[in-house]
Amino acid sequence: MSDVFSQGRYQVRLDWGPAGAATLGADVVVVVDVLSFSTAVTVAVDRGTRVIPCPWSDERAAALAAAHGATLAVGRLEATRAGAVVAPSLSPAGLLVAPSVPRLVLPSPNGSSIAAALADAGAGVAAGCLRNARAVAGHVARAVTAGQSVAVVAAGERWADGSLRPCLEDHLGAGAVLAHLRATGHGDGFSPEASAAATLFDASRADLGRLLRECVSGRELVGSGFGADVVVAAELDACTTVPVLVGGAFTDGHV
Repeated sequence: MSDVFSQGRYQVRLDWGPAGAATLGADVVVVVDVLSFSTAVTVAVDRGTRVIPCPWSDERAAALAAAHGATLAVGRLEATRAGAVVAPSLSPAGLLVAPSVPRLVLPSPNGSSIAAALADAGAGVAAGCLRNARAVAGHVARAVTAGQSVAVVAAGERWADGSLRPCLEDHLGAGAVLAHLRATGHGDGFSPEASAAATLFDASRADLGRLLRECVSGRELVGSGFGADVVVAAELDACTTVPVLVGGAFTDGHV
């Protein structure tokens, strides 16, 4: 029965959240957390920073940063306080203008936790978003050609009780990677879940900016004063960076 939930009969798969990621059992997994972990990772790595994912935002994050000689990202709100020194945070727009650092510990309860768990399980992990969807599709296309299984995990958000909240932005981000992959001729290996996500993206491509801005997560960020993050996240194929998790840090695996 477990193989049913893993979508194991298909070479290319899609599922949601930590439980879905653990079930898929693929060789290569793309973690998609558009607002904002995977977009922030892509921006930072594109600027030459090694990003260390961190599931915690407490003293364990500080200890991890100290162990790696890395900068610890601050919270979005902390980074925007009057008089604050410009510092890296989970804000993609902020990372575009903050001073680049060699190593960055980036706490995130969703995308970061999923990426770390997948790496511990032995999967090859990449970070995907709208900004690098085409480049990531090229990366996983090589894995498919080599006969490896590929999964795209839409990270999702959390309700107040801790349960998974599937969200439009991650469905679109996952669909963008899958639509670009399907366009390379690998659609025959898609699970129905992966195929539907690609089709959703294709139907939404012309309206990405509005959809991200007006979806629940986008409205939350805009209402908190972080509308620029939504704009940056909606920039389809803006870069060719493919963050891959190697030795505990995301670095550019683009060939």
